[in-house]
Amino acid sequence: MTSPLSRRSFLTLSGATGLTAALAACGGGTKIGSGSTAPASAAPTFSGGEYSGPKVTLDYWNGFTGGDGPHMRTMLDSFNKEFSGRIEVRNVTRRWEDLYPAMPTAISAGKGPDVAIIHNDWIGTFAARQTLVPLDDVVGALELTEADFIPAVWNAGVYSGKRYSVPLDVHSLADYWNKKHLEKIDLTEAPADKESYEKALAGLKDAGIATPFWMPNKWPAHLMFMSLLWQYGGQLYSEDGAKALWGSDQGAEALGWMVEQIDKGYSPAKVAIDTQYAAFKNDKVSFTWDGIWQINDLKTNAKSLEWGMSPVPNIGGTPAVWSASHNFVLTSQAGKDPNKVQAAKFFIDYMSRQSVEWAKAGMIPARNSARQDPTVADLPQVRMAEDVSIFHFLPALPGVGDVQSKALELAVAKAVLKEASPADALKEGVATADKLLADNKRKYGQ
Repeated sequence: MTSPLSRRSFLTLSGATGLTAALAACGGGTKIGSGSTAPASAAPTFSGGEYSGPKVTLDYWNGFTGGDGPHMRTMLDSFNKEFSGRIEVRNVTRRWEDLYPAMPTAISAGKGPDVAIIHNDWIGTFAARQTLVPLDDVVGALELTEADFIPAVWNAGVYSGKRYSVPLDVHSLADYWNKKHLEKIDLTEAPADKESYEKALAGLKDAGIATPFWMPNKWPAHLMFMSLLWQYGGQLYSEDGAKALWGSDQGAEALGWMVEQIDKGYSPAKVAIDTQYAAFKNDKVSFTWDGIWQINDLKTNAKSLEWGMSPVPNIGGTPAVWSASHNFVLTSQAGKDPNKVQAAKFFIDYMSRQSVEWAKAGMIPARNSARQDPTVADLPQVRMAEDVSIFHFLPALPGVGDVQSKALELAVAKAVLKEASPADALKEGVATADKLLADNKRKYGQ
């Protein structure tokens, strides 16, 4: 996965003014919301089988600039070698925070990707702008169903009744723990429930670990909040995308638990961004919740640290964790060329089937068969998927990133910084969120 900075950037990017302008600049024609266009014609249907048309070149955009990049290049090299003479895939790797705003305008100019990887929470936005081509025919011809995938990640690719993506992986928060610290309180792994977790924190403090669980107010605080919200039985948004629901009693309980860790002295106040993870790497923190993509960083850059990884503990009563997914999508640029459409759809299926190799990059394969492969079944992140019902995703609402960054994230930070009570911070944030959701409904023509 990319560095922590890049990971934060793509999750907050949709709040940037530049992205809004880029999305609004998608050409001229039949308007959808403000300033986007419908594709010139329907893309040809994919009937399955290998590509048999004339040689084509596909431009493939992705944001794998970190330790995951070499694994993706290995998969691409394998494809290009096997299908040399028929399909050439040109790899274009850009930082996520550069890729997302660039895609719509580049596609409009015919200089963008034919096929790309995007995160699940961008599918609705790009689908609403008709930057993407539906892939229902691909999953139909290949007889792919929810039974082949983790259900939540499969369903995350549907917008307005059509499928726009084929999922490659799942990545989620995890609970990283310091083995030597836990030995001080006679534990061999992290506790999995609220009572045991809080008992462990108290024991660690008594054992001389001054602040065993640093609570961030920024990244990944909002991911922690969402995980806890779902655990307490709350929801993020209404099904129609008109209302924010995270200001509920369940939301206040979730955010209250986060603030309580500071009140109990388990965390310093006003933890600066990334310092909780740095403190964990430097043997100062017993627990930290962060993404599974940190596995390779810890292996490479914290070789003296003895650490373990477990699912995020069940604090609220129902196991749940924030999750996201990398997804293959076909763009409207490729949709103008029948041969590119067929080649791109074949490429997407091929790459989806190579997710055993992708697991080595630190990801959880989306396909059930890949997770069951003996070469990856014992990888720490794959073991995190023993109960796939824990994975929860943002809904495919166009512009949802704006709402997250301008409302939810700010509400979480305000409470953790003790600038407002959890309930008051959430109430204020929901008011902002509801206005943004209404704006999005108008902007995207829902």
